[in-house]
Formats: sequence, C-alpha cells, structure tokens
Amino acid sequence: TYAFLHAGPVHLSVNMITLWSLARVVKDRVGTFGLALLYAGSALGGAGGYALFGTNLAPMVGASGALFGLVGGLLAWNYVDRYTFAEGLWPIARAALMLIALNLVMWWAMNGQMAWQTHLGGFLAGWVLALLIDPRGRAAV
Repeated sequence: TYAFLHAGPVHLSVNMITLWSLARVVKDRVGTFGLALLYAGSALGGAGGYALFGTNLAPMVGASGALFGLVGGLLAWNYVDRYTFAEGLWPIARAALMLIALNLVMWWAMNGQMAWQTHLGGFLAGWVLALLIDPRGRAAV
C-alpha cells in the first residue's frame, strides 16, 4: 500500500503529474493491462529494494518506486529498439546517468530522507518486467 500513500499534497501532485506523463507512453506500447502489470510489479520491486537495502525502520511512502519502474521499462524498450536497429546506445546510458544524478540531488536536498532503495528496486523490476511483457524491438516512428 505504500505506493498509494504520500507525504502531502505537493508529493502527491508531483507523482501524479509524473505518472500521467509516463503512463501514456507505456500504455501506447503495451496497453492498459501491460501498464497495470508494469506499475504493480514495479511497486513491488520498489518495496523489495527498500527491504533489501534500507537501513532504518522509517516508513516509505509515495509512488516513486512504481514511477521509476515505468522509466526502467521505457528505457529497457528503448534499449531493445535501438539495439535491434543498430542505433547508438548512448541515449540510454545518458538517461540512466541523469536518473542517478537526479536521485543524488534529491537525496541531498531532502537531507537523506528519500528512499533511493525504492527507486532502484522499482527501476530494476520495471526493466525486467518490461522485457517480459514486450521483448520485441520496434521500428522508430
């Protein structure tokens, strides 16, 4: 249930705007069921990441584990698409580096009160689930 709890209206708003922008792209690729499967699996992966790497008993809240899973899924599909058509993979690496930088900045700005473990677990779960849901490369539109 952690993915449905938020620390306040700003936290909820930022997560829902992010969900709205990411979900449209995922739904275009795999439909509503695929989106729901990727979102739920990523939320569980986020919980697993926090359980494995978390160092305190503070509760985690927010949809960011699932959101990072959607990003992980989109990057996984983009990786397969680019690899299939022999395009450079630097955009994938750059996006991953930007996510790491974003997490470092947010963790610092929040005085360490951000569950980076949830983001990592959600991202990894989303990457793997995306390749299970739709492993085929697609031509650029």
